[in-house]
Amino acid sequence: MTPVEVCERRDRKGLYAKARAGILKDFTGVSDPYEEPKDAEIVINTVDVTPEEAAQAIILHMEHEGYLAVNDNL
Repeated sequence: MTPVEVCERRDRKGLYAKARAGILKDFTGVSDPYEEPKDAEIVINTVDVTPEEAAQAIILHMEHEGYLAVNDNL
């Protein structure tokens, strides 16, 4: 979960600027509302963690849920 202001600051492709200028239509968070999932399996606040920490949290969640096998031989 990341505020739209943070997403805009991180936007390397300028998509938010294009959406605000009306070039891109139905852009989530600008001209199309963001609807937070009511039953998300995992929520990562990317403002408070590094990309590496976010990725690790996702991997651990996937292992815990059985989507990824844990290799104890490493």
